[in-house]
Amino acid sequence: MKLGIYGLGRMGANMARRLSRGGIEVVAHNRSAGPIDELVAEEANITAAYDLEQFIAALPAPRIVWLMLPAGAVTGEAIEQILPKLSPGDLLIDGGNSFYQDTLARAVQVQEAEVHYMDVGTSGGVWGLKNGYSLMVGGSKEAFALIEPAIRVLAPSADHGWGHVGPVGSGHYVKMVHNGIEYGMMQALAEGLAVLRAKKAFDLDLAQITELWRDGSVVQSWLLDLTAEALAAQGQELQHIAPVVADSGEGRWTAKEAIDLGVSAPVMTLALQMRFASQDAEGYGNRLLSLMRNAFGGHAITRK
Repeated sequence: MKLGIYGLGRMGANMARRLSRGGIEVVAHNRSAGPIDELVAEEANITAAYDLEQFIAALPAPRIVWLMLPAGAVTGEAIEQILPKLSPGDLLIDGGNSFYQDTLARAVQVQEAEVHYMDVGTSGGVWGLKNGYSLMVGGSKEAFALIEPAIRVLAPSADHGWGHVGPVGSGHYVKMVHNGIEYGMMQALAEGLAVLRAKKAFDLDLAQITELWRDGSVVQSWLLDLTAEALAAQGQELQHIAPVVADSGEGRWTAKEAIDLGVSAPVMTLALQMRFASQDAEGYGNRLLSLMRNAFGGHAITRK
């Protein structure tokens, strides 16, 4: 099997490596040449393509092009550039974190050219190369048959950690909700550990506690594993880390989707709001709260 990967960031490059090591030939393309050169030097089954014409020409029919690009305009522009170079029966895959409604709109455009379109929600982060990726695949059965061998190589095992979940758009939808759940799990772990640390009388060792929770506890998880290892390596004070947490699009999209569907999702939504709060360097709302307390109750205002 031979396919092309366009976009060699951390996820795309490591997916190319895992495919190569699983016996699948990869044609690698990126907007800058450095990541291409690095992969070709490392892996026997990866060949370089420094422009789109070379990229498409190196792929056998039916061509399989897998995009691993940032969501939004970058992915949309890549599709506009690539689609005219593809032929009926080829397969174009969006493996990034695109909003599922964008995916549905792009599917119409791609399918009008008689090219198959699939969306693959991809989870696994920097550990995917070693452990495999969780893959949530949306698209037709015909399109899935073209890519299934590669899915089995990328997944944690040939039979586990992947699934053809539904029609086009469903892969990104499932991944969106997955990331919303991830927000809630992370927030719960962070809050619980903060409560433990605040009990100064017990002088609790958070690295010890998270480590013991890893075996046999109800909260054991990969997130807990990573947290325990980080606390053991860095200590629990974390004075070198600013208390600012970025949010990606998936958390916002999940919260909005819950509202649109009338589904109660307070944990995921509040976890997103907590990330917003961490990013608020100005703290204007809190300043107003202090002003109000002073106005109605004469409570003291803490001055900067």
